[in-house]
Amino acid sequence: MTIAQGSRMPAASVQTSTPEGIETIGIDAWCAGRKVVLFGVPGAFTPTCSEVHLPGFHAAVDDLRAKGVAAIGCVAVHDAFVMAAWAKANHVGDGITMLADGNGEFVRATGLDLDLTPLAMGTRSKRFAAIVDDGVIRYLGVEPGREVGVSSAAAVLEAL
Repeated sequence: MTIAQGSRMPAASVQTSTPEGIETIGIDAWCAGRKVVLFGVPGAFTPTCSEVHLPGFHAAVDDLRAKGVAAIGCVAVHDAFVMAAWAKANHVGDGITMLADGNGEFVRATGLDLDLTPLAMGTRSKRFAAIVDDGVIRYLGVEPGREVGVSSAAAVLEAL
């Protein structure tokens, strides 16, 4: 399945680190009944993801909430420990929920998987951003390359 505007979020599982430990959640359940922004990155601690993509959304948390966004999630093909460490290193706080897609289940289910084996990085997520309203994708920006344009916080704010 390749998701598109109008598609429903799949029932794929992701994990997040909470004060109580690692929690497994269905991405469809996480999106249900509210408007959320979900953005995906190829790799935690990588230059573009750490210097541009994540900080852009972190800076825009209040603006996104002012436009009715109930939650913001960042997904990457990493384990929940890496995602928690990346959030801590970037002082993300509780404004963005870090969603670990450790086995790539979500990105495969959506067609957002990216084969980076030639770079010794395995399967990762394409760089994307989505506005999801009660489980239905209302906006989907998938980057054709390494840039941060249609998947940026600014693009999402404009689409809202």
